[in-house]
Amino acid sequence: MSDDRYRRGLDRLRTLHDVVGDGFLDDLRAIAPDFARMVVEFPYGDLHTRPGLSARDRQLTIVSALAAQGTAPKELKIHIRAALNAGLTRDELVEAFMQLAPYTGFPLALEALFALKQVCAEHAQSAEPAKED
Repeated sequence: MSDDRYRRGLDRLRTLHDVVGDGFLDDLRAIAPDFARMVVEFPYGDLHTRPGLSARDRQLTIVSALAAQGTAPKELKIHIRAALNAGLTRDELVEAFMQLAPYTGFPLALEALFALKQVCAEHAQSAEPAKED
């Protein structure tokens, strides 16, 4: 059962996070290999593969929760990338983060918007074709 959870979780992690997932897992395995396995199995192997919500809706929930907490800026950016990979648009994420302002405060909404801006800028740079000299 555990190997199936891990395989299912790893597939979902790679689908949502592209190459970010592998580097993250390598770094985490170097510190806490058991925890790295748990991160793959529980959130990605169990929760992300449940029926009832699309990957897009799950990522909207995750980025909203991370933005509202305001305590995990690195993870927020990682999940913003995953949200874009799952089909959310920049404009939809802007609206979601603006919606947080009356409930979490303007500073957290602003931090989320600036994180989105940075992720979109990095994505645009990586999507540009290499320039020939």
